[in-house]
Amino acid sequence: MFAASLVAVGVVVGPVAGPAIADGPIRPDQWHLDAMHAPEMWKVSKGDGITVAVIDGGFKLDHPDLAGQFLSGKDFSGGAGGVGSYGDGHGTQMASLIAGTGKSNGGTGAYGLAPGAKILPLKINNGTVGPVVSTDFLGQVGQAVTYAVDQGSKVINISQGISAVSTSPGDVEKLNKTLRWARSKGVLVVSSVGNSAESGNLAEYPSALPDVVGVGAVGRDVVATSESQQGPQVVLAAPGVDMIEACTGNTGYCKSHGTSDAAALVSASAALVWSVHKDWTANQVLRVLINTASKPTDGSARNNDVGYGVVRPRVALTDPGDPGPADVSPVPVVDPVPSASPSAGSPSSAPATAVPSPGGSPSDVAVGGPTARAEADAASGSGGVLPVVAGVVVGLAVVAGVVFVVLRRRAAARSGGNPYPG
Repeated sequence: MFAASLVAVGVVVGPVAGPAIADGPIRPDQWHLDAMHAPEMWKVSKGDGITVAVIDGGFKLDHPDLAGQFLSGKDFSGGAGGVGSYGDGHGTQMASLIAGTGKSNGGTGAYGLAPGAKILPLKINNGTVGPVVSTDFLGQVGQAVTYAVDQGSKVINISQGISAVSTSPGDVEKLNKTLRWARSKGVLVVSSVGNSAESGNLAEYPSALPDVVGVGAVGRDVVATSESQQGPQVVLAAPGVDMIEACTGNTGYCKSHGTSDAAALVSASAALVWSVHKDWTANQVLRVLINTASKPTDGSARNNDVGYGVVRPRVALTDPGDPGPADVSPVPVVDPVPSASPSAGSPSSAPATAVPSPGGSPSDVAVGGPTARAEADAASGSGGVLPVVAGVVVGLAVVAGVVFVVLRRRAAARSGGNPYPG
């Protein structure tokens, strides 16, 4: 009942899974790397020489699979602890999917798609530690983007978002100008489109803004996952189910799903291509990723489920084709995508307090074959009690008249059995 009532007022309560013990190598469980022919790609490029800025809620800088991969970052969150503190493992996971080295477990840890790239960690307040208002969220994203460009990042990954109905036009336009400036400086900004396809499909920022590569998620069947948001903001898609990556949990590894993960893979794909073609512009890198993508299964040039198709960096590296003009975007520039339901949940003129959505939040995962075993975390108590308590607290706040908006943790479920056409 609490979940239903909270969804009705715009607050999402997501699933909670218990921790587990990893017993064995991690790399064999990273199905997406094999499906995307990563070992073959790495003979051509590992993303060396490319910096990918990751804007997220904090990072575990000393994870064995990420040691040496982080550059000196910056904290824009306004909170204590610095860029190396975190409210959850999301930022660490995105960094792992992009540039993990797999050095732990004797070289069988979690690998990123572009293990030669470097990560510029930029921390924002995404609501996992204390409240955040939409103005602060968009403002911090803008500050982080500006810093990333100034530090020489070629790709900026933003696996974060806020519902378009929860923002003011002025705040959106300010971020829009920053993103336009970043693109003019030759930087590619990639963002996940969100996970509410089945609960309103409300457009989110920054993915719904021009000059941003919005990314949706597909399963093993190369079909958009059931919760991956749809719309004209979807430019590309990538795997987003059963993802295994480094994290901050007790095992050091997590299993997750969603458009967050998919966006990280597109960012890594851009790094792989750019590492080989350093003289290409952002427009040319994006054009090649689009031209070499696995096209929508409905036979169209693009659709609102997977955009121009599922990214295939192996093909982009081995048969890139003509990158086209350096100064022309391969994606038509349109006005910011409006909410699919602008009247639903429209905020007051005052900034709305943002509450994190744990939907699609990762869990520690038992990996490494049949010897892996789940083990309850005695310190955390029952996994079923905490979500209800959280729901009660949030529900009472809603009753008290506080308007909440959602910061999405992009999630999508449902996988298939067909091979990925990498």
